[in-house]
Amino acid sequence: MSTDFILGKDAKLYIGTAGAVIGAMTEVANVKDLGISKSTSKIDVSTRASGAYKAQAPGQAELGLTWGMVWKPADIAFQALRNASLNNTTVELAALDGDKAVSGKQGPKGRFYIDFDADQPLDGAIGVNVTATLETFDEWIEVGA
Repeated sequence: MSTDFILGKDAKLYIGTAGAVIGAMTEVANVKDLGISKSTSKIDVSTRASGAYKAQAPGQAELGLTWGMVWKPADIAFQALRNASLNNTTVELAALDGDKAVSGKQGPKGRFYIDFDADQPLDGAIGVNVTATLETFDEWIEVGA
């Protein structure tokens, strides 16, 4: 059976210092479900010639990442994300649909500010909900392109 889809379990999140190249970035293995959101604002360019309908043009884009992690204070990636959140500094992140060493894998890469909220359930592991807000877009990576 041919597969023309990619499973989420095969996707990878990478972290590095600001401006790091993908080859120097480290995988963040402590990731549950990850979401990538991209939206573009709309600019009203309506004139009287537009008639009954507004004319719109694309404005600036926003890119964000959200994911869950298990609270693991000894994990190096967890520490880097926690410190970035506490110090209001950025980290370099790349969210790819597979391993960075495999040709054809792709996804966004940039510098992000980090926010996280911890959940401390009575019957379960402490978890962290991470929100990464884009500060600088570097590139859409296409491995081997």
